[in-house]
Amino acid sequence: MKVYTKTGDAGTTALFGGDRVTKDHIRIESYGTVDELNSYIGLIRDQQIDAHYKNMLIEIQDRLFTIGAILATPPEKETLKNGQPRLQKLGIEESDIELLENEIDTMESHLPPMTHFVLPGGHTTVSYCHIARCVCRRAERLSVHLSHDEPVAPIALKYLNRLSDYLFVLARKLAFDLKADEVKWIPRK
Repeated sequence: MKVYTKTGDAGTTALFGGDRVTKDHIRIESYGTVDELNSYIGLIRDQQIDAHYKNMLIEIQDRLFTIGAILATPPEKETLKNGQPRLQKLGIEESDIELLENEIDTMESHLPPMTHFVLPGGHTTVSYCHIARCVCRRAERLSVHLSHDEPVAPIALKYLNRLSDYLFVLARKLAFDLKADEVKWIPRK
């Protein structure tokens, strides 16, 4: 199988199920941003961090591929001709969200309470987490935008929302572990 197909040369691409849309379609923007997020998470995973976080990030990357597949499937193509759901074995489950929440709670139990907003930075690894968090929020916004026109699985939106929270707390926890300065944002008076 060749990487290049030449079928997108005119600015269109195929969704799951075969429908073609323009490459700037909100559906493509949505799952393309999830793909971008997945790449940034891979960059975090490539840093010198605890194996537990690396394993969590692999799990998250797997879930993001699932969300990408969900977003790449138009509603009318979600069911196969035999009546079976196309993504039956791929779904995001409530337990995936609970895992993120449990990880957030565990990390926060080791951190000083937050009293101010913090400026992104302090260490390269921490900065990568903040970039991923911002890309996650963009993926969420685009997916919500898509949901105004076509149904999007609510659990996928919920997962993206919780993932951005996880990435924020991961940034704080890694800053703590790496003894990086966490610079508080103090507004001018």
